[in-house]
Amino acid sequence: MDETTNVVHRGGCHCGRVAFEVEAPERLSVLECNCSICRMTGYLHLIVPRERFRLLQGEGELAEYRFGTGAARHYFCRHCGIKSFYVPRSHPDSISVHARCLQPGTVSALEIRPFDGANWELARAALG
Repeated sequence: MDETTNVVHRGGCHCGRVAFEVEAPERLSVLECNCSICRMTGYLHLIVPRERFRLLQGEGELAEYRFGTGAARHYFCRHCGIKSFYVPRSHPDSISVHARCLQPGTVSALEIRPFDGANWELARAALG
């Protein structure tokens, strides 16, 4: 399978009330952001177009958190507290999936690239 062929990855929160699937390559390239919330949670961003993400269960189990500009929509399981995906400020028409919340078995490699989210305004241009 080549790097551009997508597979279906499944994931969700710790308690299992929130579950999703996302279409993405087997070999993932993700961003490790150093902004306050990502640094504290160890979030690894797999940003995909909204149409490649499907929430399978748990919409009613999600709580929303916004801070700063309020543009990003952070969703957490209201039971276990895990943020397995959110709508990022940088890509409001996309979904950022937390790569550490994907179930094992479908990811063949994980490339982690740093992103200077602590200086978001300056670093944003590098995201494309």
